[in-house]
Amino acid sequence: METRELRYFVAVAEELHFGRAAQRLGMAQPPLSRAIAGLERRLGAVLLERSSRGVTLTGAGAVLLREARAALDAVEAAERRTRRAALAGTGRPAVVLAAKAGASGELLAKLLGAYAAEPGAVTVDVVLCGPGEQTRLLHDGRADVALLHRPFDDTAGFDTESLYSEGQVAVLPAGHPLGARPHVRLAEVTDLPDLPLPRWPRPDGTFPDGPGPQVRDQTQLTQLIALGRACAIVPESARTGLREDLTAVPVADAPEVTTVIAWPPHSRSTAVAGLVRAATAL
Repeated sequence: METRELRYFVAVAEELHFGRAAQRLGMAQPPLSRAIAGLERRLGAVLLERSSRGVTLTGAGAVLLREARAALDAVEAAERRTRRAALAGTGRPAVVLAAKAGASGELLAKLLGAYAAEPGAVTVDVVLCGPGEQTRLLHDGRADVALLHRPFDDTAGFDTESLYSEGQVAVLPAGHPLGARPHVRLAEVTDLPDLPLPRWPRPDGTFPDGPGPQVRDQTQLTQLIALGRACAIVPESARTGLREDLTAVPVADAPEVTTVIAWPPHSRSTAVAGLVRAATAL
């Protein structure tokens, strides 16, 4: 299969409409239909069911959609990383590190300082992300290495080294009665009717159902907590630099959060190896 065919198939499978897919691809519909039919013949499988009611994916089509997306992501990642490698000697960023905004701030500063002291260190471009975005940046090649947090981030398919583990705290408006306690339990925080937990976007941009406010970044979240519209359960290290109008109390039965440094298993980048080495030595 060619990447062109995979792009054609993904467009039709996502649009479930040959006309819209052709428009998205900037081509006429007849050659698109012929290309998909040819792909089905070569694979010996029906990928799409066509009827008067529209287009639907078959079981085989669903498998190919998943695999095609992964293959196209891998191709794009290879292109991005190759371009960055070619720029290594130009003074432009040669390695990209993704980290969640508002998390691991102290670790990140120490890591960058330790790596800068290594022989042959290159410029590091730090990309601060929303929750879960680091994994996507690693997959598609926009990042070479990332700081991830188990059990929240999916580390499947990456090489990882664990750096440290910590408990979690509930962040509440200053003066809230629970803030005066030595610790609280998860149920006490999740059951607060006036301070619902926030709803973060899924990878497709939609939000889960629930009473909590929709948030996209840490700045929004801290403002909502300070206004008495939400609360949050976050790693203990988030206490560093906490605003005066917020308070944090340990959550006794919350699972520990383990921060790991992650990178693609096929990476041969000496800069990535240096960052990993610096991180594990801290």
